[in-house]
Amino acid sequence: MTFSLVARCPDSGMFGTVVTSSSICVASRCSFVRPAVGAAQSQNITDPELGPRLLDLCEQGLSAQEAMAQVVKETEKVQWRQLGVVDKNGGTACFSGSETLGIHAMAEGKDCVAMGNMLANTEIPAAMVAAFEQAVGTLAERLLMGIEAGLAAGGEAGPIHSAGLLVATADMSWPVVNLRVDWEDEPDYAIAKLRSVWSNYLPQMQAYIVRSVTPENSDPYGVPGDPA
Repeated sequence: MTFSLVARCPDSGMFGTVVTSSSICVASRCSFVRPAVGAAQSQNITDPELGPRLLDLCEQGLSAQEAMAQVVKETEKVQWRQLGVVDKNGGTACFSGSETLGIHAMAEGKDCVAMGNMLANTEIPAAMVAAFEQAVGTLAERLLMGIEAGLAAGGEAGPIHSAGLLVATADMSWPVVNLRVDWEDEPDYAIAKLRSVWSNYLPQMQAYIVRSVTPENSDPYGVPGDPA
């Protein structure tokens, strides 16, 4: 029902996640980032509280593995959950409970972790990790290349209808990339649509950062009613 990639860029200090699913609005309840702390994913039969809990523990100083171990230990019905986290040092951890749906798998790599359930095959997370590790460019671009590799490797057993990309920088309290395709009727097209949204957003991203930090330096909006 879902496959995802969670990662860190050691050069920029960014954290991010990318996810896709047959379910509607997958990113709204599964993906979490926290500046200078880490990124986390909570999926399968999803409990949206577990992603922030993993990041809380990382912010308190626990490593990704220590945070995961504590969440698994303290969480009732954790066997229905699939979880992943990357910490500020690039440490990774993932967990798939015994009740994870369908064909499921996980893979950890350098600064990244991938996982999925109800997959077409067990090789998909490893394909995502390999693509991410080999990719160049921004963290968002590398995440997209990872999820595209997951689709190319077989994707989900069923049709994909939603996708999301979430990235936080080290110096902004809000995610500078928060792009979602909440529902796409055409099966398996949500990832391509997310790629299109990213391509349109990228040239404008810096302008939105400037508006938040130094609004007096903002470029004209170029819309009707703009006094500039």
